[in-house]
Amino acid sequence: METPAPHRDHQAVLDEVGPRLKRLRAQRKLTLAALSETTGISKSTLSRLESGHRRPSLELLLPLAAAYRVPLDDLVGAPEVGDPRVRMAPRTMPFGGTVVPLSRGPGPLQAYKMIVPDRGSEPELRTHEGYEWLYVLDGKLRLVLAEHDLTLEPGEAAEFDTRLPHWFSATGGGPAEVLSLFGRQGERMHVRAKPRAGGS
Repeated sequence: METPAPHRDHQAVLDEVGPRLKRLRAQRKLTLAALSETTGISKSTLSRLESGHRRPSLELLLPLAAAYRVPLDDLVGAPEVGDPRVRMAPRTMPFGGTVVPLSRGPGPLQAYKMIVPDRGSEPELRTHEGYEWLYVLDGKLRLVLAEHDLTLEPGEAAEFDTRLPHWFSATGGGPAEVLSLFGRQGERMHVRAKPRAGGS
């Protein structure tokens, strides 16, 4: 059976430790005797470690990292952690708004940033499976939900079952910037916005 790639990668990292230790010692112009005195590791062990005949261990690498004053990761050549930033391309929605996915993967909750334009005053209600939580970052958002007609301002949030007829649009003369969390049925947040005064 072929050896899995991750195992080969780990072995390659370990194989490079010895030469890296030897280069560091040469750069510091240290003898094996001087390094042995500093670390408490015998000269023969240090020599075997540098030549690859001794497998590196934390017990050996920690005092060496301290002696060379470098992070342990520098001794073993640990791979860099992947970039944690989520880089998703914005999408234009049929109603003219822009949606930027903020989450990766098929988890139960998906996050989006939406730029919602003014879609006119006549709501076109729709329904679909799921549960949605909206938080207004900037501008004003008109949300029509079943018999409710709400205006959400920055800092206000609403959650609703998307099987209820709903529609939303920017209002007040400019687009609305909205954070949206959308989940499958049963996944929900627990923040509710109150209807505006005079709302139906």
